[in-house]
Amino acid sequence: MNELPSLDIERLERFEAGLDQTHPERSAIPPQILGYGEISAVLAIGNDGLAYKRMPMFLSEEEVEGYRFAFKRYVEALTEAGLKVAPSRLVQLKQRCGAHYVLYLVQPRLPGHAIGNRHVQTAKVESAERLLESTLRELVKVAEYNRKQAGTQALGIDGQISNWAVIDEGEDMRPTLCYFDITTPLLRQAGVELLNAELFLRSAPSFLRWVLRRFFLQDVLDRYYDFRRVVIDLIANLYKEGRPDLIPPWIERTNRFFAEQSLAIEPLQRREIDTYYREDAFIWRFYLAARRLDRRLHRWRGRIYPYLLPEINAR
Repeated sequence: MNELPSLDIERLERFEAGLDQTHPERSAIPPQILGYGEISAVLAIGNDGLAYKRMPMFLSEEEVEGYRFAFKRYVEALTEAGLKVAPSRLVQLKQRCGAHYVLYLVQPRLPGHAIGNRHVQTAKVESAERLLESTLRELVKVAEYNRKQAGTQALGIDGQISNWAVIDEGEDMRPTLCYFDITTPLLRQAGVELLNAELFLRSAPSFLRWVLRRFFLQDVLDRYYDFRRVVIDLIANLYKEGRPDLIPPWIERTNRFFAEQSLAIEPLQRREIDTYYREDAFIWRFYLAARRLDRRLHRWRGRIYPYLLPEINAR
């Protein structure tokens, strides 16, 4: 993947100053929405070949610096594990959004056909299985890294196919992948999250935070450090991509991969994939509905709602 081209900080500052959080298309510099995450929105601003992940969940300079440190260590650990990571730059703006400091993660903009989920949406079974195998080979690098670092450091990863880009194909037609979803630096040192986990909750409505903190946060974090659960999430999201037909061959290929790699992992079953997706989809539909309500409450109170929300539920 190419290195970052030059970045126009002044234009980015003008964009943030003129951003309409409720209706981005009405902003002084209207962006193109490339995608949404649970916390960040991914934007194209002009024709500079860059993607901007907007993160307005910081309340102080200290929080920003803590995030920068965790981000740097996470990228270093992913690279040490053997993954190719997209070139990235963190940019903090002079402006503030209400009480929130805004940080942008800037990366090269990917062509649509290179993003893993776009490939899956139209791929034939054989091509999709090659992409799956390439993804599993990257994920097992993380598992091996954690085995070697046991007790000192652990890497977490969100292995969904939409977080990978195809940057090349070898003679065997197996894709070479680059990991680009690094806005949540999942790294533990001596069992302690390097990232302030409260940042995960910052985008949640205040009336839900204690519930999420008490019943969901730790489990959500733990899943990204568990190789088997990461793979279940990877396969379950085929429903979201409109390719449930790929679930049986992906389960079969994954179980063969576990055996070929001599991994002491219980084989996957279709019922647990289906159960996982139903529960996950319900949680995120409810969560997004609560965030939309929270946005309305902010508006009624004359307060700025700092996040950009999708108008339709992507899950």
